[in-house]
Amino acid sequence: MTRVCSSFSQILQLIPRLEFESAVRKHGAERHARGFSSWGQFIAMLFCQLGHAKSLREICGGLAASEGKLRHLGLPSAPARSTLAYANEHRPWQLCRTVFDQLLAKCQTLAASQPGTGKKRKFRFKNPLLSLDASVIDLCATMFDWAKFRRTKGAVKLHLLLDHDGYLPSYAVITEGKKHEVRVARQMRFTPGTILVFDRGYTDYQWFVSLIQQGVYFVTRLKENADYGVVEDFAVPHRRGVRRDQVIFFYQLAPAGMDAYFRRIEFYDEEHDRVLVFLTSHLGLAAATIASIYKERWQIELFFRALKQSLRVKTFVGTSAQALKTQLWTALIAMLLVKYLQLKSAFGWSLSNLVALLRQQLFVYRDLWAWIDNPFQPPPVPETLQEQLALQLS
Repeated sequence: MTRVCSSFSQILQLIPRLEFESAVRKHGAERHARGFSSWGQFIAMLFCQLGHAKSLREICGGLAASEGKLRHLGLPSAPARSTLAYANEHRPWQLCRTVFDQLLAKCQTLAASQPGTGKKRKFRFKNPLLSLDASVIDLCATMFDWAKFRRTKGAVKLHLLLDHDGYLPSYAVITEGKKHEVRVARQMRFTPGTILVFDRGYTDYQWFVSLIQQGVYFVTRLKENADYGVVEDFAVPHRRGVRRDQVIFFYQLAPAGMDAYFRRIEFYDEEHDRVLVFLTSHLGLAAATIASIYKERWQIELFFRALKQSLRVKTFVGTSAQALKTQLWTALIAMLLVKYLQLKSAFGWSLSNLVALLRQQLFVYRDLWAWIDNPFQPPPVPETLQEQLALQLS
């Protein structure tokens, strides 16, 4: 009989312990620690996400209920609530960001080897395709008094860059809720040739020129009050929804000496009976392809929805900035782990279904990789009492 450990333990094997300990030393996460390790804290917070625990009581109680199955996770026993709360409040959240970066590299390698995922199956161009967006996470102003947003409301903002090869979050940053998206976007650097997709909230014509100077293409929606002049009007096909294809310039860039030409495309969306106006710096792709690229931006909205509905990013187990960022970065790590399982699986999971069923399998002793390929096949039944005891003691 093949001896296996719990599904939770097999998921944790995707994060090499040596790499994790290297990150602990890098950030000095255990400089004054006594007893409760950073690895134990990470397991508890990952259980919060995958087990959908709402509070410290549910995290510690859920782990305590599986006391006999914790040793193979590297956790001697379930932590006390005060111990976990103290660790979340005082240990650097940057440790989780480093773990996120390590796991992202592994997921990107897997996605690159999967020819039928993401952008590879939709577009012929070889340019990297990235979507940029931000989502506001509401907080209680009285409990999170450091996260000022409005008079009676607190918030933080999660800025995310989604790589369409595998639909992986390739970059993330957490800021105060009042910080505008463009201020964060200006600090980003992209590989020349990248196609960047974002909504009208990122409209900043000087930033658009900066992207062109970096060799980065972008696709967005044009604001209705944009002041522009037409340089050239192209003939358009009548059967593909394209109504107008123009080369334009913006009058407000002229005084600053920024001579740049853009492309304005009017596209009729037959499904919703509306006309959409796109703005892009790419002058070579077909107008219908530009419209399809912007439609692909919906994937980042789906990612945010899956993150908020399937994981714990709307209710928090700590009120300090350190604890909140630790929980958010752990949620992003959990999402990468689920994406890795999704990429490896032959079943065709949706993210929400995989997270929901995985929640019920965390401490089940079975082959995780066989389960994600065939989730409705029951686990093998031990033939003898000795095998059953060996399975329970493993």
